Amino acid sequence: MITTKKLYARVSWRLLPFLFVCYVVAYLDRVNIGFAKLQMQADLQLSDTVYGLGAGIFFIGYFLFEVPANLLMLRVGARRWIARIMVSWGLLSAAMMFTSSPTAFYALRFLLGVAEAGFFPGVIMYLTYWYPAQRRARIVAIFMSGVAVAGVVGGPLSGWIMSHFAGHAGLAGWQWLFLLEGLPAVALGVATLAYLDDGIDDARWLDDDEKALLKHQLEREAQQRAPWSLRHVFGSSRVWILALVYFLFVMGLYGVGFWLPQLIRNAGVQDVLDVGLLTAIPYSVAALAMIVIARHSDRSGERRWHAALPALVGAAGLVASTHYASNPMLALAALSVATAGILSTFPVFWSIPTGMLSGSAAAAGIAMINSLGNLAGFASPYMVGAIKDATRSTASGMMLLAASMVAGGLLVLACVGRKGEML
Repeated sequence: MITTKKLYARVSWRLLPFLFVCYVVAYLDRVNIGFAKLQMQADLQLSDTVYGLGAGIFFIGYFLFEVPANLLMLRVGARRWIARIMVSWGLLSAAMMFTSSPTAFYALRFLLGVAEAGFFPGVIMYLTYWYPAQRRARIVAIFMSGVAVAGVVGGPLSGWIMSHFAGHAGLAGWQWLFLLEGLPAVALGVATLAYLDDGIDDARWLDDDEKALLKHQLEREAQQRAPWSLRHVFGSSRVWILALVYFLFVMGLYGVGFWLPQLIRNAGVQDVLDVGLLTAIPYSVAALAMIVIARHSDRSGERRWHAALPALVGAAGLVASTHYASNPMLALAALSVATAGILSTFPVFWSIPTGMLSGSAAAAGIAMINSLGNLAGFASPYMVGAIKDATRSTASGMMLLAASMVAGGLLVLACVGRKGEML
């Protein structure tokens, strides 16, 4: 008879590699604009403010359609809905190659946000169909380490595409970047229809005893939760506080995601391929830190400090990066600390709302927290770009991001208990 440990290992090997690859592609398509900026800004004569607004306007479309998209997933089913999301965002990401003006830039980025709305919270909710709360931080960490791996793989890949394909077929390197990094999402979307199951009952690779054991684990946890209605979710101060915490953390995430290539270039690295290779270092450190911290959080059951302390460390790294901006080695070390700290907050954070919400309340609550928090994806790059245009330096922008991470960490300490319960 299979043990619970072996059964969950089997489930993880079935689900996580595929979902992980999907998220790598998703995050890469979301932030490859940071690499494209190194060429397209000059080609299209875009100011840093225009770039920041275009990079961030993605999240306006994302915000508007996030909650409806997650509720629709309950009706349509995870398999078909995630497939739809991936195919549509892949096509729109590839269409970014046709950007010719600020207006087209804004429109395509907005539509890309609309297309991708629902993917991340949909997957987070999907994982709650399979895993109880005490296993969830490490599972979310493995899934979300796709952000770090997108940086590890995407940096060198983006730099290579832009330097190797520039001029081929009359297209600029940044145009090839959008095309070649957008199409894999379409292929993965089609593969999703054949590979994913909507839930435990639909998994033909599990026998009846295995399905019963998995459902028993989830049912036992559900009995310990207080029921939440949709009205309760939208009126809950606890959900709004978590949305604010997430907003503050996302400020740091996308500040780094959209500006890291430029920060490395500012440190004195000019070749676009070298910039791409060097961005892999902070993300490699972050991938390891995310999994180590999340595993320790699950084993100890402690959530509060495992979310807050990495946020404070990330803020310290951002501050240090401004002091060593002219020294490539020290700047890269500081950015590695910053990236590791910032990314490590997210898996532990998501164990908090998913531990208290279920069913349609989980669909709405997770999407609400994610959509409101991701408005920082609009605010962060736009504000950093505007500050850079005004001051001719990214230092003040990085200090703003550091302050945001500190505020998020302190809010967790004030409002979240040791086990992840809201105070």
